[in-house]
Amino acid sequence: MLKLDEAEVSRIEQVLRLMHLLQPRPGDPNVLVPVSPDVAAADLVGPAEHQIRDLRQAVTDVRSKLLSLSPLYFEGRRLRNRFEAFDVVTDVDAIQNMLDHLGQTCRKEVLTVQPGGARPSTLLPAARKSAEGMLERGVRMHTIYQHTARSDLPTKAYVRDVTAMGAEIRTADQVIDRMLIYDRETVFLPVRTADEEESTGAAIVREPTLVAFLCAVFEHLWDSATPFVYDTPTTDDLKQSIIRLMARGYKDEMVARRLGMSVRTCRRHISEITEELEATSRFQAGYNVAMAGLLGKEPAGAEPPPKPPA
Repeated sequence: MLKLDEAEVSRIEQVLRLMHLLQPRPGDPNVLVPVSPDVAAADLVGPAEHQIRDLRQAVTDVRSKLLSLSPLYFEGRRLRNRFEAFDVVTDVDAIQNMLDHLGQTCRKEVLTVQPGGARPSTLLPAARKSAEGMLERGVRMHTIYQHTARSDLPTKAYVRDVTAMGAEIRTADQVIDRMLIYDRETVFLPVRTADEEESTGAAIVREPTLVAFLCAVFEHLWDSATPFVYDTPTTDDLKQSIIRLMARGYKDEMVARRLGMSVRTCRRHISEITEELEATSRFQAGYNVAMAGLLGKEPAGAEPPPKPPA
């Protein structure tokens, strides 16, 4: 005997009936009989499975009907772009939805400028998945980072994976700002205030003349950038950039900001540079640089950027 009181027996009976493991005997509903677990599972979750199948079919039908409108949408967008120069969107979710949509529907090319050094490791899995989808469709991808991204292991792993799939990635010492260009038709730029601080939001440019100018700016940056070879050390490029900015009189904070690194890392590099130059001060380091002729050669492609349209 299990030595259970009547209340406990009643509770157990209720649980077993809820789980469909006890059911009334056919023809005698007052008698409960045990049911095998597989039959009970089918009986219990069967309606939910039918509902899930119906929902999946409904989703498939809606998606098919909406995708059938894509040709009309793209034609309408082409005409609309003639009249809509740009939009400013401040809702983060709306911006992400637009980026996801363009990433899934772009047909030819994605051009990206990513300032600030290494990319946050939390964003790389989603970026890798998005890049894989575009590259599999034959979309060309060109991305520009700053030299400081070359020392970050997660970013190097990402670069290794996407370049193996066909993407092209380069780095430069300085870039103008974050920029994403889809099919040379739509450009995303960060919204900035008068004091040049980036705020939450994006300016979405569609006007053909402005888009063409921004594409020319990207090509200028691309031509002067260095291919990102993930297994090659690049401290020389970074040190040359630091020396160049030091020679212009920039303080440590400004050098770090322009090169997309922390002030602490920047000062460590400056310390190494002054030690290599056998200098005891920034002034002496600048003098030694000038005497050694280390700034006699500007980076490749350092011609002036294209002029903005009138």
